[in-house]
Amino acid sequence: MIKLFSVKEKQKKEAASANGAKGVKQSAGELRLQKDMSELNLSKGTTINFPEGKDKLLIFDITLRPQEGIYKGGVFNFSFNISTSYPHDAPKVKCKTKVYHPNIDLEGNICLNILREDWKPVLSINSVIYGLEYLFLDPNPEDPLNKEAAAMLSNNARQFESSVQASIHRGAYIDGNYFPPCK
Repeated sequence: MIKLFSVKEKQKKEAASANGAKGVKQSAGELRLQKDMSELNLSKGTTINFPEGKDKLLIFDITLRPQEGIYKGGVFNFSFNISTSYPHDAPKVKCKTKVYHPNIDLEGNICLNILREDWKPVLSINSVIYGLEYLFLDPNPEDPLNKEAAAMLSNNARQFESSVQASIHRGAYIDGNYFPPCK
Protein backbone atom coordinates (compact mmCIF):
# COMPACT_ATOMS: atom_id res chain seq x y z
CA MET A 1 0.00 0.00 0.00
CA ILE A 2 2.81 2.41 0.84
CA LYS A 3 4.50 1.73 -2.49
CA LEU A 4 1.31 2.66 -4.33
CA PHE A 5 1.20 6.10 -2.66
CA SER A 6 4.88 6.75 -3.35
CA VAL A 7 4.43 5.80 -7.01
CA LYS A 8 1.45 8.15 -7.33
CA GLU A 9 3.38 10.96 -5.62
CA LYS A 10 6.33 10.41 -7.97
CA GLN A 11 3.98 10.53 -10.99
CA LYS A 12 2.50 13.82 -9.77
CA LYS A 13 5.96 15.35 -9.36
CA GLU A 14 7.03 14.18 -12.81
CA ALA A 15 3.88 15.60 -14.39
CA ALA A 16 4.39 18.91 -12.60
CA SER A 17 8.02 19.20 -13.72
CA ALA A 18 7.06 18.23 -17.30
CA ASN A 19 4.59 21.12 -17.31
CA GLY A 20 7.23 23.44 -15.90
CA ALA A 21 4.97 24.04 -12.90
CA LYS A 22 7.46 22.75 -10.29
CA GLY A 23 4.74 21.92 -7.83
CA VAL A 24 2.61 25.01 -8.54
CA LYS A 25 -1.00 23.96 -8.78
CA GLN A 26 -2.98 25.43 -11.67
CA SER A 27 -6.48 26.76 -11.17
CA ALA A 28 -9.42 25.16 -12.97
CA GLY A 29 -9.58 28.34 -15.08
CA GLU A 30 -5.96 27.98 -16.17
CA LEU A 31 -6.53 24.33 -17.08
CA ARG A 32 -9.61 25.24 -19.11
CA LEU A 33 -7.71 28.06 -20.79
CA GLN A 34 -4.93 25.62 -21.77
CA LYS A 35 -7.58 23.44 -23.39
CA ASP A 36 -9.08 26.45 -25.21
CA MET A 37 -5.65 27.51 -26.48
CA SER A 38 -4.88 24.02 -27.76
CA GLU A 39 -8.17 24.10 -29.70
CA LEU A 40 -7.76 27.61 -31.16
CA ASN A 41 -8.71 27.81 -34.79
CA LEU A 42 -7.53 31.25 -35.87
CA SER A 43 -8.76 32.49 -39.22
CA LYS A 44 -6.44 33.89 -41.86
CA GLY A 45 -5.13 37.26 -40.72
CA THR A 46 -5.69 36.59 -37.01
CA THR A 47 -2.68 36.13 -34.73
CA ILE A 48 -2.07 35.68 -31.02
CA ASN A 49 0.77 37.05 -28.90
CA PHE A 50 1.70 36.37 -25.27
CA PRO A 51 3.46 39.55 -24.05
CA GLU A 52 4.49 37.93 -20.74
CA GLY A 53 5.55 34.63 -22.32
CA LYS A 54 3.65 31.55 -23.48
CA ASP A 55 3.58 30.14 -19.96
CA LYS A 56 1.45 33.13 -18.81
CA LEU A 57 -1.80 32.22 -20.55
CA LEU A 58 -4.06 34.57 -18.59
CA ILE A 59 -2.86 37.65 -20.49
CA PHE A 60 -2.58 37.72 -24.27
CA ASP A 61 -3.23 39.87 -27.32
CA ILE A 62 -5.12 39.07 -30.49
CA THR A 63 -4.56 40.91 -33.76
CA LEU A 64 -7.36 40.86 -36.34
CA ARG A 65 -6.84 41.69 -40.00
CA PRO A 66 -10.32 41.49 -41.57
CA GLN A 67 -10.21 39.79 -44.97
CA GLU A 68 -13.52 41.23 -46.15
CA GLY A 69 -16.08 43.92 -45.34
CA ILE A 70 -15.62 47.64 -44.81
CA TYR A 71 -12.83 47.14 -42.26
CA LYS A 72 -10.73 45.12 -44.74
CA GLY A 73 -7.17 46.40 -44.79
CA GLY A 74 -7.18 47.42 -41.14
CA VAL A 75 -5.17 45.92 -38.29
CA PHE A 76 -6.94 45.81 -34.92
CA ASN A 77 -5.34 44.78 -31.64
CA PHE A 78 -7.21 43.43 -28.63
CA SER A 79 -5.97 42.67 -25.13
CA PHE A 80 -7.42 39.70 -23.26
CA ASN A 81 -7.25 39.41 -19.50
CA ILE A 82 -8.57 36.12 -18.15
CA SER A 83 -9.43 35.61 -14.48
CA THR A 84 -8.61 32.39 -12.66
CA SER A 85 -12.37 31.81 -12.36
CA TYR A 86 -12.63 31.43 -16.14
CA PRO A 87 -14.84 30.01 -17.72
CA HIS A 88 -17.36 31.09 -15.10
CA ASP A 89 -16.35 34.71 -15.69
CA ALA A 90 -16.10 36.13 -19.20
CA PRO A 91 -12.71 37.30 -20.46
CA LYS A 92 -12.00 41.03 -20.12
CA VAL A 93 -11.33 42.24 -23.65
CA LYS A 94 -10.29 45.74 -24.76
CA CYS A 95 -9.62 47.11 -28.21
CA LYS A 96 -6.17 48.72 -28.16
CA THR A 97 -6.62 50.24 -31.64
CA LYS A 98 -8.62 53.45 -31.88
CA VAL A 99 -11.27 52.57 -34.44
CA TYR A 100 -14.44 54.22 -35.74
CA HIS A 101 -16.96 51.48 -35.01
CA PRO A 102 -20.50 51.55 -33.59
CA ASN A 103 -19.74 48.70 -31.16
CA ILE A 104 -16.35 49.94 -29.88
CA ASP A 105 -16.07 53.19 -27.95
CA LEU A 106 -13.14 55.60 -27.86
CA GLU A 107 -11.72 53.93 -24.71
CA GLY A 108 -11.64 50.50 -26.37
CA ASN A 109 -14.68 49.02 -24.63
CA ILE A 110 -16.47 46.47 -26.78
CA CYS A 111 -20.19 45.90 -27.06
CA LEU A 112 -20.39 42.16 -27.66
CA ASN A 113 -23.17 40.30 -25.88
CA ILE A 114 -21.07 37.20 -25.13
CA LEU A 115 -18.64 39.37 -23.16
CA ARG A 116 -21.50 40.55 -20.95
CA GLU A 117 -24.95 39.16 -20.23
CA ASP A 118 -24.83 36.23 -22.68
CA TRP A 119 -21.55 34.75 -21.43
CA LYS A 120 -21.83 31.07 -20.54
CA PRO A 121 -19.06 28.73 -19.35
CA VAL A 122 -19.58 26.56 -22.44
CA LEU A 123 -18.23 29.41 -24.59
CA SER A 124 -14.52 29.56 -25.34
CA ILE A 125 -11.79 31.96 -26.42
CA ASN A 126 -12.55 30.83 -29.98
CA SER A 127 -16.15 32.03 -29.50
CA VAL A 128 -14.94 35.47 -28.42
CA ILE A 129 -12.53 35.77 -31.35
CA TYR A 130 -15.28 34.76 -33.80
CA GLY A 131 -17.55 37.37 -32.18
CA LEU A 132 -14.90 40.07 -32.64
CA GLU A 133 -14.35 39.04 -36.27
CA TYR A 134 -18.09 39.21 -36.86
CA LEU A 135 -18.27 42.74 -35.42
CA PHE A 136 -15.88 43.87 -38.15
CA LEU A 137 -17.80 42.00 -40.81
CA ASP A 138 -21.23 43.23 -39.75
CA PRO A 139 -21.23 46.18 -37.30
CA ASN A 140 -24.44 46.42 -35.27
CA PRO A 141 -25.90 49.95 -35.04
CA GLU A 142 -28.79 48.63 -32.89
CA ASP A 143 -26.59 48.10 -29.81
CA PRO A 144 -23.96 50.87 -29.97
CA LEU A 145 -21.23 52.11 -27.69
CA ASN A 146 -20.28 54.79 -30.22
CA LYS A 147 -23.67 56.39 -30.87
CA GLU A 148 -22.32 58.79 -33.54
CA ALA A 149 -20.90 55.91 -35.58
CA ALA A 150 -24.14 53.97 -35.19
CA ALA A 151 -26.20 56.96 -36.34
CA MET A 152 -23.98 57.46 -39.39
CA LEU A 153 -24.16 53.76 -40.27
CA SER A 154 -27.95 53.76 -39.95
CA ASN A 155 -28.57 57.08 -41.75
CA ASN A 156 -25.86 57.08 -44.41
CA ALA A 157 -24.10 53.73 -44.88
CA ARG A 158 -22.03 55.04 -47.80
CA GLN A 159 -20.65 57.95 -45.77
CA PHE A 160 -19.94 55.56 -42.89
CA GLU A 161 -17.99 53.22 -45.17
CA SER A 162 -16.06 56.14 -46.65
CA SER A 163 -15.20 57.45 -43.17
CA VAL A 164 -14.06 54.02 -42.00
CA GLN A 165 -11.84 53.53 -45.06
CA ALA A 166 -10.32 57.01 -44.70
CA SER A 167 -9.54 56.41 -41.02
CA ILE A 168 -7.98 53.00 -41.68
CA HIS A 169 -5.75 54.03 -44.58
CA ARG A 170 -4.88 57.70 -44.01
CA GLY A 171 -6.18 58.59 -40.59
CA ALA A 172 -9.16 60.92 -40.29
CA TYR A 173 -11.08 63.23 -38.04
CA ILE A 174 -14.62 61.93 -37.59
CA ASP A 175 -17.13 63.62 -35.29
CA GLY A 176 -14.29 65.72 -33.83
CA ASN A 177 -12.10 62.71 -32.93
CA TYR A 178 -8.92 61.72 -34.71
CA PHE A 179 -8.60 58.09 -35.74
CA PRO A 180 -5.00 57.26 -36.74
CA PRO A 181 -4.32 54.89 -39.64
CA CYS A 182 -4.45 51.25 -38.60
CA LYS A 183 -3.00 49.29 -41.46
